[in-house]
Amino acid sequence: MSTVEEAINALRSGKFVLLHDSDIRENEIDMVIAAEFVRPEHIATMRSVAGGLICLGLEYEIANKLGLMYMYEILRDHKSLYKLASNKAPYGDKPSFSLWINHNDTFTGITDMDRSLTISKMAYVCKRIDLDGKEYFFDNFRAPGHVPLLIAAKGLLHSRKGHTELCTYLAKLSGLTSCVVICEMLDSISYKALSFEKAREYADINNIPLIEGSQLHDHLAISQKQ
Repeated sequence: MSTVEEAINALRSGKFVLLHDSDIRENEIDMVIAAEFVRPEHIATMRSVAGGLICLGLEYEIANKLGLMYMYEILRDHKSLYKLASNKAPYGDKPSFSLWINHNDTFTGITDMDRSLTISKMAYVCKRIDLDGKEYFFDNFRAPGHVPLLIAAKGLLHSRKGHTELCTYLAKLSGLTSCVVICEMLDSISYKALSFEKAREYADINNIPLIEGSQLHDHLAISQKQ
């Protein structure tokens, strides 16, 4: 296993990190990169190598300042759809999905160039959330789009232990804007999530840090004692 420090250094350098949540949760490895460094080639790598859903995770406080809501909250307000919002995932909590967006300068929104543009401009919003970020968001994005937003739980790892919270916490540790791109790694042979062994092999070959969610939980516990 890599160390948390190695993962922090990779994220700060605009490189990928692989993060496994837990054997008792999703038991998946996500490919992660800081949104502020995303370019089209990163999107191409995530869709071709990882293969899962390319999402943009935001810190709760940023989403709250933008007035964003969880999708299950939006569905809950509609009488014909509220039952969908009452169901939970098998691992026990509500999904962190919010709106799906495109930047206004995109065309279809789905190409590597379009998605990287939407993501990088959203990183700008997050970085300037207390300046002109909110105004820029409403003037320059449209919904629905092709980049799903995820809202990390308020309190991060104190409240929820999903990839959204783990990756957002890692970004905060790295001193970066709390805006991260994540994508599940899938296996086209088993048609399931990529196994830890295969993810580790990929990480070794490509010199990418691979860490466990438990390492971040331990880091948080130690930091609270200091």
